[in-house]
Amino acid sequence: MPWWLDLLLLLLAAGLWGAACENRDDVWELLLKMLGAVALAVVLLGGRQIVLELVVLAVALWLPGATSARLASRRPPGAG
Repeated sequence: MPWWLDLLLLLLAAGLWGAACENRDDVWELLLKMLGAVALAVVLLGGRQIVLELVVLAVALWLPGATSARLASRRPPGAG
């Protein structure tokens, strides 16, 4: 993609995220944030940047699963 299109999408993503933070409607806020995230993802992943994709994959694999012991509470049961 040309650099000016990347810049335009980055500005659009920032504008959408900023508008979402100022909005009081939860659904509209979520939609604006999702659109901003998609615009950012297009910029980051649209240029075939394999290094960035590998870093994102490594972070995703590093994150603990839902049943991971790292997420378990340290409190004994019944000590609420």
